[in-house]
Amino acid sequence: MKEDLKYTLMVIGMVVSWSIYYAVSKIVVDATGSALLAGFLLRSAALVFLTIQLLADGNFSRLFHQGKAVRILVIIGVFGFLLDLFANLGYAGGSLSTGTALLKTDVLMVNLATVILYHKKLYISDWLGTAVMLAGVLLVLGVDFGGMTLHVTDLYFILSAACVSANAFIIKAAQEKYNEDADMISYYNNFVVLVLFGCSAALHGDFHLPEALPQGFWWLVVLGGLGQTGIYFFYYRNLKHFEVWLVKLYLLLMPVLSCFIGVFFLNEELTTKKLLGILVVLAGAAVILQRGRINHEGRPARNA
Repeated sequence: MKEDLKYTLMVIGMVVSWSIYYAVSKIVVDATGSALLAGFLLRSAALVFLTIQLLADGNFSRLFHQGKAVRILVIIGVFGFLLDLFANLGYAGGSLSTGTALLKTDVLMVNLATVILYHKKLYISDWLGTAVMLAGVLLVLGVDFGGMTLHVTDLYFILSAACVSANAFIIKAAQEKYNEDADMISYYNNFVVLVLFGCSAALHGDFHLPEALPQGFWWLVVLGGLGQTGIYFFYYRNLKHFEVWLVKLYLLLMPVLSCFIGVFFLNEELTTKKLLGILVVLAGAAVILQRGRINHEGRPARNA
């Protein structure tokens, strides 16, 4: 019972952290006018929190004794940067609605990889729950299917979704093959992405802030860094405990929380369409959570 409560809280923490990070990230990108500079600032703030965490745990020196595992840790960081880069390139040449829909295909990619590459069994109820949750998320996000148009640059969204999916499995491999813990993976990932964002911002000439920044801008950067640290802490630990496909489905709850954050803090409107989407997401989640009873087996798939 205590174990179930622990990982329920871990899932909630993951969803809350990701929702806060995305909300703050949007504000910081708008304020700076540069996704590259915003990424650099937010990852810099996260680096401070991650460093404090390792120093407090007495694990900072372990960063320099990773041996062969360094390669996979750097690869995780590169994929972390690429998923952001490809998404930004897609938005630069495509529409928001199309991008939002295509980026969510990572859930389907992970499900297929779970079945084809890892030979895990997913029931019809799992696929049904996935489809229902995905449909609800698109409603919450306000995707306009009627206004969707496809362009060659939309392939960037598919590449971003592929990087997200691949990175989840690479992280899990680092945990299982090299016995790396979440904190080491987090630090290397954040540092590599920070360096790549910094280099990209410098090459693009984005290392300058507007004269008029919103009030409390730097506090928002700190909050975003804390949110990113929370993502690392909860997401990686959930990946170690649960199957990748299940963690991805839990993340589909994120737009629901982001919707309420937008309503209460960003003056966004809670429309009938969004409310319907929230109910659909929760209905899909209920199907997944009841997979044991539906299929006469145990609880949702997780690692021992």
